[in-house]
Formats: sequence, C-alpha cells, structure tokens
Amino acid sequence: MRVVHTTGYGYEGPVTSSFNEARLTPRRSDGRQTVVLSRVDTVPATRAYRYTDYWGSAVTAFDLHAPHTSLDVTGLSVVETDVSGPPDAIVDWADLRSEPIRDRFDELVVPTVFVPSDKNLAKVARDLARTLDPVSAVFAAARWVHEEMNYVPGSTGVHTSAVEAYADRSGVCQDYAHLTLLLLRAMGIPARYVSGYLHPQAHAEIGVTAAGESHAWIEAWTGAWWGYDPTNLALVGEQHVSVGVGRDYADVPPLKGIYTGVGATAHEVVVEVTRLA
Repeated sequence: MRVVHTTGYGYEGPVTSSFNEARLTPRRSDGRQTVVLSRVDTVPATRAYRYTDYWGSAVTAFDLHAPHTSLDVTGLSVVETDVSGPPDAIVDWADLRSEPIRDRFDELVVPTVFVPSDKNLAKVARDLARTLDPVSAVFAAARWVHEEMNYVPGSTGVHTSAVEAYADRSGVCQDYAHLTLLLLRAMGIPARYVSGYLHPQAHAEIGVTAAGESHAWIEAWTGAWWGYDPTNLALVGEQHVSVGVGRDYADVPPLKGIYTGVGATAHEVVVEVTRLA
C-alpha cells in the first residue's frame, strides 16, 4: 500500500519561526508490516532529522526560521502489510499479576490523562473478565465498547478522555481505542494506543487511489503484543498501517509544534491510500 498524508497550515501573517515534530513514518518494529520506503517533505523546504522516541515511534523533527505564511507537511510511505492475531503462547491472569510482568509493563497498566481510572468502568471490566482468559477478555472489552458507543464524527476532540466520551456514548476511533484501553488496564492487561491509517476498502482494486483515514486501535500484551480494532470489531489486518504507539493519543500526534507569529487561518488534512499489489 502507498500512503500519502498531507497536512496544510495557513497563517494570517508571516510566521517568523516554527519548531515541529511529525510522526508520519510507519513502524518498522511492527512484525506484521514491512516499510519499503518512507519520507517526510515540507514546503517551504526544511532541514530535518529523525529519531526514535521512548515508545518506539519514528519522529521527523524540523524547524523553519524564514518568514512564511503557509506550511505543508507530506508523509509518503510504501508498506507491505499482513494480518495479526493473538500469540500462540499466552499468559494467564496469575502471570499478568506477577511482580516481574507488572514491573515490566507498569506504564501501560496505570491511568493516563486520556485513559483515566473510573470505578464504574473498572467494575464493567471485572465483570467482563470474570470467566474469561486474557485473550478472550480483550475481545470482550472491544465488543462491549463497540456496542455501547455510537460512532459520531465531530462529537469529540483530540483532548476528550475515555470517560468523557463514554458519558456521551459517542465518539470516533480515538475514543473507542481509549475506552478499550481503560477496560483492559482495569483488568490488568498491558495495553497501548496505536495510530496509523486504514484503507477503507477490503478488496480495493490495484492502482486505484482512495480517500484514506487516519485511524486508531489498540494493542494488548497477552504473552506478546497483538492488535485489535474496536471501531471495526476486527483483528488488525492488511488494511491497517501502524505509525505511532504509546500510552494514549498524547504520545502519538501526527504533527505537533510551536511557532512565533499570528494565528492560523486554515488547517487541512488529506490522506490518500493506494493498493499496489
């Protein structure tokens, strides 16, 4: 699959300097995908450098110090993808509660800003997991979220927490992921947030470009990491391209930065995906 993600900013007047980070490069450490090529371009041109952040996401950092009234950032990638699923070797609840595993995954079982603790949802999590093994509990948590929530674009924002989205019973993929993470962490299952892209067509024609989507799902650790998409109630597969991973959305925004100048007047994001084989 080829993915082209373009973000454009327009400003009311000249911006004299800006400092930015882009997380637009697909994960090379994801065992179900192979990155054939990937680059990040900007207009105006900038000098960029890359590093890998604490969570393993590739970051392209760049700054611009010439006056400019617009900024376009484009990530272009070609990725081979496959289907993922639960690991063959799984752990039980006693393993997950053991001190070595709790210590190893401590940051991925504790509350965060967008995945806070909630006693009522923690009870839901305990009830769901009561008679299930950890793998089955992951499926049950995602199914519960899918059934309880209504997918309503625009009903939430990037700063909406799982508890806030659940209160309104509406949200988008980010909220479905956050709410599923809350349940899994309440069960004691290490779980992380994944950002990336989704091809909207399961059987797309080769060479035909479609309007893609920025997307979010979760990965759970039950002996090894594996992905599940609670928005679509499906295993992560060939339509998914993973880019960033972290505790919640705050760790994986596609673009973030600061600038000196007047306010922005326009912000446009376009994602195009093309099946190549």
